[in-house]
Amino acid sequence: MIVLDTHAWLWLVGDPGRLSAAATDAIRDADRLLVSTISAWEIGTLVRRRRIALDRPVHVWVGDSLAALQLTALAPDTPTALLAAGLEDDRFPGDPGDRLIYATAVQSGARLLTRDERLRSFDAERTVW
Repeated sequence: MIVLDTHAWLWLVGDPGRLSAAATDAIRDADRLLVSTISAWEIGTLVRRRRIALDRPVHVWVGDSLAALQLTALAPDTPTALLAAGLEDDRFPGDPGDRLIYATAVQSGARLLTRDERLRSFDAERTVW
């Protein structure tokens, strides 16, 4: 299983050439692809702030991409939220969204597909790029 970080989800849909060869292989070989619902929130926020543009309304884009790629969206449950909250500030490099996405991967027993070098340095075994 693979959890896609937000940028990986965006690139898989809109610009797959930005994915590394290892990322592409991991996606191809995964028995299941997951995203955190936090990524949908991040994408919606990026659209609202005009940092990215999508070719359709964000709620349609999210629904279409979930269906087209057979992605499973996971909402943070209580154990995931507590794991994210417990990540030590001086060791974990990410913002709250990163914490929840990383915790989703851990709780799911999945690898996290991310280009974020800080996350990859934090947990090289759990991450792939």
